[in-house]
Amino acid sequence: MKLLVIEDDRATADYVANGLRQEGHVVDHVVDGREALGQAMSGGYDALVVDRMLPGLDGLSLVKALRAAKVTTPVIFLTTVGGVDDRIEGLQAGGDDYLVKPFAFGELSARIQALARRPAAAIQESVLTAGNLSMDLLRRKVTRAGQEIDLLPREFALLEHLLRRKGRVQTRTMLLEAVWDISFDPQTNVVETHISRLRAKIDKPFDKELIQTVRGAGYRVDG
Repeated sequence: MKLLVIEDDRATADYVANGLRQEGHVVDHVVDGREALGQAMSGGYDALVVDRMLPGLDGLSLVKALRAAKVTTPVIFLTTVGGVDDRIEGLQAGGDDYLVKPFAFGELSARIQALARRPAAAIQESVLTAGNLSMDLLRRKVTRAGQEIDLLPREFALLEHLLRRKGRVQTRTMLLEAVWDISFDPQTNVVETHISRLRAKIDKPFDKELIQTVRGAGYRVDG
């Protein structure tokens, strides 16, 4: 693969770039966000490894600009900023994966390989739909029947997860892991609370309910 590593920390950049080259990949390295933007738009890369904290143009703004320009190259964020809200922000900006420093090179390599195996249509998908509901991931805009719906970041992330798996039941555990990064059951009703809020915004004002409760299993979006 042809890869672009966008990282201003020399030690990290050398570690990543040299490891990827040893695996047989062609690797370019850029330290400045603005320079990286132009190179990523014209370089024909298979994947980008992007640090969030960059000089010139930060990683989030870089990826947002690429997605706005319809550049669909897979992006994995590599950063010390690792809170749940930060990861959600990175994914909503257009990133495809998020790896927090310090990291194991083997995991980074495996994640890049996984991104490369994703179907092109899945990578390019920027608008999710269910019935007359539409979610524009690039503009972070949700509408139903032409009416714009204002969602909080966590509500947006929850709805995006359900829409990406339209027609498939998502258990409470799946939602806790995907949206809140909780890998154990904390005996909280956070999922139920957010589902209720989502329903009040995207279902209650309209004739048809899109979010279905599957008794004893979880939740599913139909449409």
